Amino acid sequence: MELSHDEVRRIAELAKLDLTSDEVALYAGQLSNILDYFRRLQEIDTSHIEPTASVLPLRNVMRPDVAGTPLTPAEVTANTTDKLGDQFVVSAVLDE
Repeated sequence: MELSHDEVRRIAELAKLDLTSDEVALYAGQLSNILDYFRRLQEIDTSHIEPTASVLPLRNVMRPDVAGTPLTPAEVTANTTDKLGDQFVVSAVLDE
């Protein structure tokens, strides 16, 4: 099934793309080929295949959530260039 130029222009409009006439002609062919490929994939019998969300085995790769020794305020602010006591000094975000 070949997409018409009007269909391609409508798709481009939905995607907020401004296409030239040459691009419309090019994409009409490319999109038609893609849709034909999906049509061929739909014809494949997959009734014997289990539904799955991933083809890879899933496993948790995060470390255990164990509380460690907290940093002291002096350690936290040790590498800052501008501090006031144990606090970071930053530029104002909101007008006063």
